[in-house]
Amino acid sequence: MKLFIKKFQELSNEELYGIIKLRVDIFVVEQNCPYADLDDLDQEAIHVFLKDGEKILAYVRLMDRGVESDHVAIGRVVVSHKGLGLGRRIMEEGIKAAKEIFAADIIYLEAQKYAQGFYEKLGFVQVSDEFILDDIPHIKMELNEKI
Repeated sequence: MKLFIKKFQELSNEELYGIIKLRVDIFVVEQNCPYADLDDLDQEAIHVFLKDGEKILAYVRLMDRGVESDHVAIGRVVVSHKGLGLGRRIMEEGIKAAKEIFAADIIYLEAQKYAQGFYEKLGFVQVSDEFILDDIPHIKMELNEKI
């Protein structure tokens, strides 16, 4: 398994296809949630992913301050298989990349409510009331390295 950190323009056609396929397979099909995954932010994002051969196993995207939030943001957190530690590993790599690339001291994300405990184990804290996004309960969370 190999880690990749790339700008949009650096992604190969196969990598971009694999990223979109993984996101749609999980967020749209598995979660039965029709929503616009392609939101015109991928072009401004840093794409962090784990590959085994040609298959993308885990993915997050990073955005600098001012793109999605006042803080550096992590989003589209997705893994191909649960229970293998891929989620924790890709989040740790995403956090590390956010700090190295964007000098992030606060990292923002919008978490599906059911995943709150997962993100809390990584140091994120809830900073909003629950809200509905695409018919799924979410909360805003932050990892604050200033504290």
